[in-house]
Amino acid sequence: VQLQAYGGGLVQAGGSLRLSCAASGRTFSAYDMGWFRQAPGKERELVTAISWGGSNTYFAGFVKGRFTISRDNTKNSVYLQMNSLKPEDTAIYYCAARLYSGLGLSRTSTYDYWGQGTQVTVSS
Repeated sequence: VQLQAYGGGLVQAGGSLRLSCAASGRTFSAYDMGWFRQAPGKERELVTAISWGGSNTYFAGFVKGRFTISRDNTKNSVYLQMNSLKPEDTAIYYCAARLYSGLGLSRTSTYDYWGQGTQVTVSS
């Protein structure tokens, strides 16, 4: 599966952004999807993930209540709605995929397919 993330940009603290990730190549509905981010000088971290059918989600503690994840299998897309953005949310955001496996969505090493990333910058 090929992934293309877009929708990043510059936003002031407290603002919102919506990222999108378009998938192509294989049956999108067979894949769990995740959003990761990597800030300069830091390790890549999992932000949120959603199961193949959308019934299960995972959120990292630092985004709970601020970010939501959704998917539309008819459009081969997954979305990340980010509200109440903080300067520490500044990072490159990547979408990632793995074939449904039944393993916990937070198992970061199980994501095999990656998009190219989109920059999110939050100014204070």
